[in-house]
Amino acid sequence: VQLQASGGGLVQAGGSLRLSCTASRSISSVNTMGWYRLAPGKQRELVAGITGGSITNYKDSVKGRFTISKDNAKNTLYLQMNSLKPEDTAVYYCFALYEVILWGQGTQVTVSS
Repeated sequence: VQLQASGGGLVQAGGSLRLSCTASRSISSVNTMGWYRLAPGKQRELVAGITGGSITNYKDSVKGRFTISKDNAKNTLYLQMNSLKPEDTAVYYCFALYEVILWGQGTQVTVSS
């Protein structure tokens, strides 16, 4: 199983991006999926997660700005990011907890001030 992440880019503060993470097999039975990010000089942090039953959770600093969702029919996880801030700059990694945890390759998000 592979996860292919996309949607990163360069955006000005206040702008929006939508990240996508497409799995090579069905995600309907996945326990949990989500997004981590890693910024230079910082520890990896969980940005948002979503369970198989579509219960969501968010890092406090992104609540109200980011929305995680999934489309089981398309085997795709999304992260809609609005009102982006320079401190959101990082490489974003999607993950999926099947029998083991799988990771996407990472997509760079850069927010300029």
